[in-house]
Amino acid sequence: MKRATTIKHLDAWDPAEAVDRIVLDADQRHRRRMVLTGEGGTVFLLDLPRPVMLKDGDGLVLDDASIVRVIGKPEPLIEVTATTAQELTRLAWHIGNRHVDMQMVGGKLRIRRDHVLESMLLGLGAKLTPIEAPFDPEPGAYGHREGDNGHDH
Repeated sequence: MKRATTIKHLDAWDPAEAVDRIVLDADQRHRRRMVLTGEGGTVFLLDLPRPVMLKDGDGLVLDDASIVRVIGKPEPLIEVTATTAQELTRLAWHIGNRHVDMQMVGGKLRIRRDHVLESMLLGLGAKLTPIEAPFDPEPGAYGHREGDNGHDH
């Protein structure tokens, strides 16, 4: 069985080179070791030294040098915006205080749909927009960024 032991980030490879693709949601993309099957039938063992958060657009380099593209499966999310950067910072603090996975995208915050959090954020003056998109949450203060795993940057 082929093995993937190296990750190439989107800015370090040409996605047109991919021999296959694998579509995973954010929880499924936090992995270290497991057998995966691409949409085109490529079966391989993901075999990393420690768990990492694979991001939408990453390439998994197989031991034959072929690359399988990681695609973030669209998930039901809420996009959070505010009228000022200070207000957005305050909203981010409240989200972080609840230890909720969050992604920052171009001056907006994204979290998974949660009616309790949505109600809290509305009460704090946030503007909320439901979307479906790949979710690449921040790894957290104690998490490791993919670039820290000794693989390609």
